Amino acid sequence: MSSNFGTLFKISTFGESHCAAVGVVVDGVPPRMSLCEEDIQQQLDRRRPGGNKLGTERNEADQVKILSGVENGLTLGSPIGMLVNNKDQRPGDYGSMSQIPRPSHADYTYRAKYGIHASSGGGRSSARETIGRVAAGAIAEKYLLETYAIEIVAWVSSVGAHDADVDMITVTRGEVDASDVRCPDAVAAERMTGEIIAARAEKDSVGGVITCVCRNLPVGLGEPVFDRLEAKLAHAMLSLPATKGFEIGSGFSGARMRGSAHNDPFVQKGERLGTVTNRSGGVQGGITNGEPVYFRVAFKPPATIGQEQRTVDYAGQETILAAKGRHDPCVVPRAVPIVEAMAALVLADLVLIQKMRC
Repeated sequence: MSSNFGTLFKISTFGESHCAAVGVVVDGVPPRMSLCEEDIQQQLDRRRPGGNKLGTERNEADQVKILSGVENGLTLGSPIGMLVNNKDQRPGDYGSMSQIPRPSHADYTYRAKYGIHASSGGGRSSARETIGRVAAGAIAEKYLLETYAIEIVAWVSSVGAHDADVDMITVTRGEVDASDVRCPDAVAAERMTGEIIAARAEKDSVGGVITCVCRNLPVGLGEPVFDRLEAKLAHAMLSLPATKGFEIGSGFSGARMRGSAHNDPFVQKGERLGTVTNRSGGVQGGITNGEPVYFRVAFKPPATIGQEQRTVDYAGQETILAAKGRHDPCVVPRAVPIVEAMAALVLADLVLIQKMRC
């Protein structure tokens, strides 16, 4: 779907990169939950453009306005509408590119599918659409934390060839946000920052990987066989702009191991069974087993770069494109709260489904 996500905890986002506003409608939020705009603004501030030297020069305040579903600081159980105005849009930056599909961008495919495409920015394919996801995810996360003490923390684990070493059991958002690149490994963060600055200086871009851990999950979340937890997470993460890969637990490295080395032996942990290792990533048979769920999402280098590129226009005529506009040389620092938001939306939905069953 172009706008909808979720089964019981459902969202519908709207808006394009350079229209008047973007936003979201959230349905399925339990009633009588305390909620105010500040609860949502914290995550939007982490996602917003113009925050530091590593991102786009577009400067948006991204102030959220709750339009419905909340009264006197409590949710009503009815749909919650939220709006964020676009204020620093510059559609004129895209005039010279309107007849040239940007290499590796969505311009051509959107035009081929719909017969029309937003004349400025990425339109609906722009990461600006994710504002609605982050706003909705902040509500989902608040519900999960207050009801089940579930914690969700994501961080930049690689940029280009630079990898971080992070303890996913103890890492906090405060540690993640201590650097502009959102990597809690100080040595790796410095190298990642240098890589992004170098890419920007060369009018180029660079990709990276975000790792996310979800802690304190109850056993039993996930709906086999088609709505397994890892399947829902993969759907959520690969619906994000610029994503090109998803792996959970040991991921692709597990394919190189033998079962005797990869298996997670069971032990007694308090009142429940647990595992000695967690190569399964907290999921077995598509259902949470009580261990932390962790996964990684790969983001490609942003498609829009300032270097001249040989390409063709929509008429098939050869041309040279040097893209204009304001774009991130690397999306992963700003994508951290977006990954957290999508994880929260998946988990809140599965929690409500499990509660309905019980």
